[in-house]
Parts: sequence; C-alpha cells; structure tokens
Amino acid sequence: MRVTATTKHHPHDDAPDTAAAFDRLHRLPDGPERRQLRNELVSAWLPMAERIAMRFRNRGENVEDLYQVAAVGLVKAVDHYDPGRGRAFAVYAIPTITGELKRHFRDHMWTLHVPRRAQELRNKVRRAVRELTATTPGGVPTVAEIVSHTSLTEDEVRTGLEALDCFTALSLDAELPGTDNYTLADAIGDPEPGYDLIVDREAVKPCIQALPEREQTLLYLRFFQGMTQSAIAKQLGISQMHVSRLLSACCAHLREEILAAAD
Repeated sequence: MRVTATTKHHPHDDAPDTAAAFDRLHRLPDGPERRQLRNELVSAWLPMAERIAMRFRNRGENVEDLYQVAAVGLVKAVDHYDPGRGRAFAVYAIPTITGELKRHFRDHMWTLHVPRRAQELRNKVRRAVRELTATTPGGVPTVAEIVSHTSLTEDEVRTGLEALDCFTALSLDAELPGTDNYTLADAIGDPEPGYDLIVDREAVKPCIQALPEREQTLLYLRFFQGMTQSAIAKQLGISQMHVSRLLSACCAHLREEILAAAD
C-alpha cells in the first residue's frame, strides 16, 4: 500500500492522508518492507518539514542545512509516532521538528561557547524583554523589571543579558560607531613583553640563587645593572676575557637547569 496525497483537515494544506500507513508501519516487523514504507512516509511529509525549517531562515544558518536538520526531526517523528495514542501525526511531528531545529541553533550556532543554563536564561530574558517592551512605555526594561516579570534572580537576569551578546560576534575589521575608520582590531592592545620577562626571571631565580656568590654578582652587574664586560672586569679586578668566559659558563649552566626542570 503506497502513501497517497489525499488531503484532510490538517494544519498544512498539502498534508497527506497517512493514518492507514502509520497503522500498518506500527504493525510491521523490522525488514525491507517496513523500511520502504518508512521512507515513503518521510518523503510524504517532507514538504511540511521544509516549511517549518523556513521559519528559521533569517537566523544566520544556510537554508539547505536547515532542511537537513528538519529532515532529521521528521525521521525521529516518524520513528517514534504511535498512532494508537489517537493524535494526528502532524500534531506530534510539528513540535518534534521544531524542537530539533531549536536544538541545532542552541548547540551549534553560538559564536561563543555558552553553557546550556546560560542559554536557557537568555531565552527567558529575551522573551521577558520583548513582552515588557510591548506593554511598558519607556524603552528597554530595567533589570529590576525583568526580575519582577520572570521571578529570576538579579544574577540570573544579568547572566541572560550577557548571553544575548554571545550568539553573534562582530568582525575585528568592523568600524566602531562614531569613529573615522577605527576598527575593533585597532582597540586591541599588543602583547606586553614585560610579562614574559617577569615569567623568565621567576623561572630562573632559584637557579641563580644556587650559584656561587661571585657568579651571582657577575650576572647582576651584567643583566640587571647593564654594565659592560670591561666595566665588570675593572670592578671585580679580573680580565675582560675572564668575565666573558664566566658569563658564558653561567648562562649555559642556567639554560641546562631550566630545560631539565621543564622536562
């Protein structure tokens, strides 16, 4: 028995009459005949799934990808629909497909990773803002008004408001409002070399403290006081060549100690 396109009173004008086919599918054991009928049912209801997908077309996702997600929801609806419960298939399938599309946006379409709880708070806050804006004059509602409207805590409302900004992100090449060709990238600072210097000094400090006092003095005068080898030699009463050899030996020893500690 093949699925016909005869219409009945359904939410969609071209909804096929598949009641008998679903009854038969529910009774059939797993096998080629059941799989063929299942595929026919999916194909018959695919136009409805694609129309549902089109409701989400202006949210930044490719239409073809939306069709694929809606088709996945339709297959789940066909597989789990129980005609014995007395509900029309469309009544069961529409929320199943819609839920699959919403989960797709929730799990895959955020520019920044946001915990599920924050996404739920975002949806509640967004809905509250929309409702309050429609009924309350004066523009955007305050945090306190949203708290009163939703029964959420102030922290939860603030988390939801912050999550509203995470669904999309501006390009670093985007020009900032009210500026003349000043982009977000221009507002980002350069790496601070001083931080790396602090990390290096702290890493080498225990090794320096383990050196003899003369070597410690030698390193201090060269790298912290900025003295030349000749000036150090004069201050310590040794030759410049001796200073050079001591510095090379100290640096090689410290390098080995740091590398060994890193391993």
